[in-house]
Amino acid sequence: MTIVIDARLNAYRNGGIPQYTRQLIYAMAEVTPTTALTILQHRRQPERLVSAPNITRQVIYTPPHHRWEPWTLPLEISAVHPSVVLFPDFIAPTRRNFPAVVTIHDLAFLHFNDLLDDNARAFYGRVGASSKHADGIIAVSESTKRDIVQLLGIAPERITVIYEAAAAHFVPLPQTPHERKRINNVDVTANAFLLFVSTIEPRKNLPVLLQALRICRDRHPDRDYHLVAAGARGWRETPILHQIDHLRLHDAITLLGSVTDDDLHWLYANCRLYANPSRYEGFGLPLLEALACGAPALASDTSSLPEIGGDAAQYIPPDDPIAWADAIEQLWQDDDQRHVMAQRGPSHAAQFSWQTAATQTLHLLNQVAKPPK
Repeated sequence: MTIVIDARLNAYRNGGIPQYTRQLIYAMAEVTPTTALTILQHRRQPERLVSAPNITRQVIYTPPHHRWEPWTLPLEISAVHPSVVLFPDFIAPTRRNFPAVVTIHDLAFLHFNDLLDDNARAFYGRVGASSKHADGIIAVSESTKRDIVQLLGIAPERITVIYEAAAAHFVPLPQTPHERKRINNVDVTANAFLLFVSTIEPRKNLPVLLQALRICRDRHPDRDYHLVAAGARGWRETPILHQIDHLRLHDAITLLGSVTDDDLHWLYANCRLYANPSRYEGFGLPLLEALACGAPALASDTSSLPEIGGDAAQYIPPDDPIAWADAIEQLWQDDDQRHVMAQRGPSHAAQFSWQTAATQTLHLLNQVAKPPK
């Protein structure tokens, strides 16, 4: 049997879906070393995404999200003679001669109409038809499964929930008081900052955190509340950045932009608090990564976040800056409670693993695969 995995998006982006694809391929190669895996990589990415004896790299010319993709991609894939193809980026071609499984990470674009530009809207507008024709559907949380049922009209028995996981290297680090690390030409001091990790875009809800920070500083001018934001600027970020000016928070915020994996690990493990105020998450991987590193975590009480964080995090309504300010204020000063939360996080995160995700994904792929001739 030949399992084919579409990894073309990894040639263009480094965000959540490419990370999911890479981690899943690593784990699948490990748990099934005798199964042939063919990885579709776009020609602009000449290096192998994952190297293993059972992995073959297949060069593909059709770019991801291209308008001709529904017609040209099936032709390219058919030449590989797949038993089954996994599409980690929401959409599988509806005209094809092979079984297909799609992973749906979230349906945020159906909850928030202003999230997409015209090109993205055209691509994700195909998710309904793709899901109806898919031979298997993976949802990354029960929350996402409910959305697929309610918003796309898919029968629940056609959907398999397979959780993501934090990468294995996200673990607590030895603590050095007042340690400083230079990240993107900025010095960051350990245990002295509130951490936000995300692309800066509307649904990640950074403004509520900014408002909470302003409240905290007004209430306690003597406390050095500081926010570090790690993540690239994204769709419609300008109004968010203008709010920093409006709230007079320039001296209270460090915008690092994109950071390396090593720097992100250090930030998680050395923040005083981690905050995820998102209005909606299909899985919320940064929350799980933060917990794995022992970060005391605050998160919104919406969508998948309570499902993923369990009792290891504290939850707050996403549109209540006063409640966020109260929680930040209380935990900032409570060393004992932060210590309890730091101990709880790694054991909770350990319940999620890429090896489990790979085993469950392989089981589903085997169920829908084309029988050998």
